[in-house]
Amino acid sequence: MHSRRTALLLPAALALPGLARAQPGFPERSPRYIVPFPPGGLTDIMARFVGQRLSEIWGRAVVIDNRAGGNALIGAEAAARAAPDGHTLLAITLTHAVNATLFPNAPYDFRRDFAVLSMLGSLPLAVVVNAERSPARSLADLIELVRTRPMNGGSSGNGSPPHLGLELLRRVAQARDSLVHVPYRGGAPSVTDLAAGNLDVMVSNLPECLAQIRGGRLRALAITSAERHPLVPEVPTVRELGVPQLEISNWTAVLTQAAVPAPLLARLERDVLAAIHDPDTTRRAQEAGFQVLGWDAARSAAFVRAETDRWATLVTEAGIRADG
Repeated sequence: MHSRRTALLLPAALALPGLARAQPGFPERSPRYIVPFPPGGLTDIMARFVGQRLSEIWGRAVVIDNRAGGNALIGAEAAARAAPDGHTLLAITLTHAVNATLFPNAPYDFRRDFAVLSMLGSLPLAVVVNAERSPARSLADLIELVRTRPMNGGSSGNGSPPHLGLELLRRVAQARDSLVHVPYRGGAPSVTDLAAGNLDVMVSNLPECLAQIRGGRLRALAITSAERHPLVPEVPTVRELGVPQLEISNWTAVLTQAAVPAPLLARLERDVLAAIHDPDTTRRAQEAGFQVLGWDAARSAAFVRAETDRWATLVTEAGIRADG
């Protein structure tokens, strides 16, 4: 079990003045914030930012519990099985919305068993090619290449946001057969292989390819968000380039069990919103590349439902499967 999870007691929560403001009754013990990915990833980073501020608000150290594996199913199942007493939070991403379709027999019901507290932030993806080996100097060049010759596109795994971005590229280029998907176990090895010339293209999470872009090994042809990103302001958006069909963002939200009593759900929502909108939390998240959202529960839940439906259509039509 210890090989699949890493727990971190946020030490800052033990000695900060916010502890004195905690209200009695909740929490009765250290809350657990489950991150269904390894430490150090984007979802984990945001959870630690928010978790630290919640520790100050609640007067108890929030435990970051990394439960990686199973395409993020292991951590979600652990959260679903926990007592619905408000002491368990779950970090989710676009991957979980896709999993609702990829894993119809999952040991929990994503729509029924969880309540969304807040959409915390989002990150764009970047359409990138090898700077030395690829003849594509623009997104239009790449689309033409995909149409005219076989190419290999990498991703961080089946059903991952980079895989979905690659499928959108296939559709735009009308070239499903010529663009072959090559799944990896994570973003880092796929980006490394692209930089080494073993892949032709990726639609990569921006932070995972940023160093290679800045180092000149990868060429960013477009950003998949509606607006340019401050970390790469020189890279145009897909909307600017006339290809809005390629818009996709990877996002992270925080959930708890739907069976948590309504008054406590309202308390959790209020405190999570206070945490993400704290100026220091917002600043740190922005420096990590996030667009900070901090939406309320109603807006966040509607967004997650819409994303689940949107990608269910693509997954079904494209025949994407969890195993290939």
